[in-house]
Amino acid sequence: MTIHNLFDLSSKTALVTGGGQGIGKAIALALAEYGANIIINYRSNTALAEETAVQIRSLGVKCWLWPLDLAEDNITEKLNTFIITHDCPVDILVANASVQIRKQWDQITDEEFATQVNVNLRSTLNLIQTVVPYMKEKQWGKILNIGSVQQTRPHKDMCIYAASKAGLVNLVKNLSVQLAPFGINVNNLAPGVITTARNEEVLANPDYNKATMQKIPLGFAGKPTDCAGLALLLCSDAGKYITGGDFFVDGGMSLFN
Repeated sequence: MTIHNLFDLSSKTALVTGGGQGIGKAIALALAEYGANIIINYRSNTALAEETAVQIRSLGVKCWLWPLDLAEDNITEKLNTFIITHDCPVDILVANASVQIRKQWDQITDEEFATQVNVNLRSTLNLIQTVVPYMKEKQWGKILNIGSVQQTRPHKDMCIYAASKAGLVNLVKNLSVQLAPFGINVNNLAPGVITTARNEEVLANPDYNKATMQKIPLGFAGKPTDCAGLALLLCSDAGKYITGGDFFVDGGMSLFN
């Protein structure tokens, strides 16, 4: 088998949450380029999701849009209904969507806490609970959680976001052992400072930008596509011997406290 064939995802279907833009979009396009059909989950920005879907379909694969706020209840039931309706059993799950609220720890409301924990942590568990039975049937599956450098280097204004991401690392390690006998790989990809819409405003501040770049050994912010190559590896047979891993894509930021 050639190296190229190890990355071949033809006949596979990948669900990418938050796949309409940013890191999710970059990963979805990378998987589609290697043959995967894509389900894009998004919360509200239909225009961006549809634009991404057009780009994905231009690569010769199928693309479905699944609009759903992952803070909602009954995610397992809703995803199962979508899969059955569209006949698109999931082989690859990329749990990318998250909520990040910048606020001092003592000002966080119960609602803000619940929203971050429900989207970042609870929904990931719900999605995994839904797709694993389909993966078990094929004895093949890839689950990739998108974490954050804040797992180990938490930001003082985003403590609940950081805590939820740290919790996901534990979930990944726990489930990687339990799901390994079924041919399912579970890994975590932790980006650092990436130039997405979420970070656009704060990075536009010259003082904040300078202070942030000084914390990154490589000295610059990454792009969403910088996460796509590793995601492709971990979601294909090229990474079949990798599970329970926690991989930073952060320019070295996680190396220093």
